Amino acid sequence: MTNIAQPKLYRLCSLGEWDASQAAGVVLGNADDRRDGFLHLSTAEQIAQTAAKYYTDVSNLHLLGINANSLTASLRWEVSRGGQSFPHVYGDVPLTAVLFARAIPEQAGRYLFPAALFV
Repeated sequence: MTNIAQPKLYRLCSLGEWDASQAAGVVLGNADDRRDGFLHLSTAEQIAQTAAKYYTDVSNLHLLGINANSLTASLRWEVSRGGQSFPHVYGDVPLTAVLFARAIPEQAGRYLFPAALFV
């Protein structure tokens, strides 16, 4: 049997936000998501820049790996920061779509994103 990798998108959140999402049964948005009307996601290539721009003051930052195939009805790619297309979800992301939640390592006040974090 062949193990086919699922396409992944990524979400950053604090440990407290992840705990609240688990209690709610869906990935909850933060204040920026509520303001914008959608859940902000990133690709693996975008996530470090997103963390550096928006999450430097967040402690216990976690990376959620999300199965992109489970978001087809509510997923939109929209141009945002720097002209890049970012994945945005208009609707709920059920916990069943979350493939993993991992603490992001820090060093000297910066979050690190080693390749093993995304597997």
